[in-house]
Amino acid sequence: MKRYPGHVEREHAGEAAGGAAAQSSLRERGADALGELAQAILDNPLLGQALSRAAGASEKALAAQRSALAALNVASGSDLERLEQRLRSLSNRLEEAEDELDRLREEVRDLRRAASDGGGGP
Repeated sequence: MKRYPGHVEREHAGEAAGGAAAQSSLRERGADALGELAQAILDNPLLGQALSRAAGASEKALAAQRSALAALNVASGSDLERLEQRLRSLSNRLEEAEDELDRLREEVRDLRRAASDGGGGP
C-alpha cells in the first residue's frame, strides 16, 4: 500500500475527533453522576438534621458572643459598622459646612472690597 503525504495527518484528525466526542460524552456522564450524587446527599434526612443543628448552634454561639461582649462593655462588629456610618455622615456634613463657610467668607470679603472701593453702595 502506497502512502502519500497527509495520509497520517488524516488518520490522526479522525482519532482526535473521536477522542473529543468521547471526552464530551465522559464529561456529560460525569456531570450527570455528580448531579445525582448531590441530589442524593441533599435528600438525605440525616444531612438535613445535621445542617439544622449546625445552624442552630451557630445562632446560639453568636448570641453568646454578643452577650459576652455586652457584659464586657465591648462593641460588636455591627455596633462598629453603625458607628462608622455615623462618622461618615458627620464627616460629610462637616465638609458641607466648611464649603459653605468658605463661600460666605468669600462673599464677605467681596462685600468689604466693594464697600472700600465704591464708598458704600451698589
